[in-house]
Order: sequence, then structure tokens, then C-alpha cells
Amino acid sequence: MAKTILICGFGPGISSAVAAKFGAEGFSVALVARNADRLGAGVKALQAKGVKAAAFPADLSEVKGIAAVVEKARSLGPISAILWNAYAGGAGDLLSCSSDELRGVLDVATTSLIETVRAALPDLKKADKPAVLVTNGGLYSSDPKVDAVGCSWNAMGISVANAAKHKLVGLLAEKLKADKIYVGEVVVSGIVKGTAFDQGGTGTIEARTVADKFWSLYGERKDIRAQV
Repeated sequence: MAKTILICGFGPGISSAVAAKFGAEGFSVALVARNADRLGAGVKALQAKGVKAAAFPADLSEVKGIAAVVEKARSLGPISAILWNAYAGGAGDLLSCSSDELRGVLDVATTSLIETVRAALPDLKKADKPAVLVTNGGLYSSDPKVDAVGCSWNAMGISVANAAKHKLVGLLAEKLKADKIYVGEVVVSGIVKGTAFDQGGTGTIEARTVADKFWSLYGERKDIRAQV
């Protein structure tokens, strides 16, 4: 049976490694992000490995346009898995940012994810092993030491967004259980090598390690959370 993974927020690092992993396991891969050049390079790299892939440029902060993007991605085949790797990094200082800036960060973490699941739900319900997979970061934690880091890094907005996304994963997992749609989250508590956050070689986590963790969650379908 044909199966497609919709990768939202494609770029170097985790999403690229997940695309390669799932593609090698027989998935067609639909890539979504704003950067058309990056998408094109990603498609070529996957096709060179024999993976069926296509790019669908879109701004995932534009909630009203998500249903159309999902419909276009269906051209590769029914969507049986989603990777939500998109994030927005604004609203660093919650007391000085605009309400629109904060709303945008929260929308990408939650509202846009929900809209994507809604749009893909008819396909997911019919899929053999449907799944919604979510990338999250350690700033979601309510540990006072982590809160101090969020403030010192000027990353208050994404800290709140990650916390909301963490809760959303649990809610979706419970809500979609009856439809046998697996929902799982990998929390990345560190810097992934080769990404924009890897400044001066500070990255300690291999993207492939995260991709392998996602594949394990997808296959085992037991725990809804894992950490690397």
C-alpha cells in the first residue's frame, strides 16, 4: 500500500534525516517549508537515493493555507504519517514583544499543527500504520533552571510554545487513540550538529540519532515520548 510522510518544517538536520530514514523504509516524502531552494536540494538528495519525493513551498504560519498544502501533497499518495518539525523563534522577551509576534510563535507550535492533522485526517484514518510525529525541545520544561536558560537566551516565546506543544502531543495521542493513529514526540535536549543552532561546533547530537528514535517510536507505537 502506498504511503507518504508529510514533513513540515524541512531543513538540514532532523527533518532531513527523518526524510532519508522513512524514505529508505519505503515512504514517499513530501517536503514543506518556506525556502524553495532548500526544498529543491532536499528532493534531489532523496531522489538520488531512489526515494519518491516532491517539494511544496509554503509558510506554515499561514494557518488558512495549510489545507491546500496538504491537498497538494496528496499527489504523492495518501498521507500516512506527519512529521511536525516547524517552529518560529520570535517573541524572545515576552514583556516587550508584540501580541502578534507571540501569537505567531504559538500558532506554528499548535494551531498550524492541529490544522495539518485535521486536513490529513481522512488519509490517516485509512492508513495501515498512521502516525503524527512531533519534534520538541527541552525548553518546554518547567524546571526553574530551564526557565532561567529560556530568559537568558531570549527564548521565552519558544519556551512557552514548546510547553504548549508538549501538552498538545498528549491530547492528540488520547484523542486519536480510537482511530489507531499513533502520536509521538521526540524531545531534543541539546544542539543538533549541522543546524543553524550549531554555532562554533557546539552541536553534540547527530540528526541520524533523532531520526532513528522517531523510527523506533513509529514502529513500536507504545511510548508517546522519547528524549535524546
